[in-house]
Amino acid sequence: MYTVYALYSPSHQKIYIGYTSNLEQRLLSHNSLGKKGWTIKYRPWELVNTEDFETKKEVLHKDKHLKPAKRREFLCETEFEKKRDHSLYKH
Repeated sequence: MYTVYALYSPSHQKIYIGYTSNLEQRLLSHNSLGKKGWTIKYRPWELVNTEDFETKKEVLHKDKHLKPAKRREFLCETEFEKKRDHSLYKH
C-alpha cells in the first residue's frame, strides 16, 4: 500500500505533498531523523491529509496531480480552518 500525504508547517506556513509506502517512518524523517532536504528547514510538520492507494502507479499519479500550489492549498485549506476553529473554542 502507498500513501499520498499533505504536511503543514504552522511556524513557516508551508505545505508539502509527498508519497510513501511507510507513513510512520516518513513522518519521523520529516520531523526529526532527516538530515537533508527541503522539509528540514520548516520543521515541525503536522500531518493534515492522507489518501491510500494499492499501486505505486496510482500514488504517483495522485502525487503529481496535487503538486501545483493551488491544489495543495485546496487540499489543506479545510484542515487548517478546522484546526483554527477548534482552537478558538479552547480559550
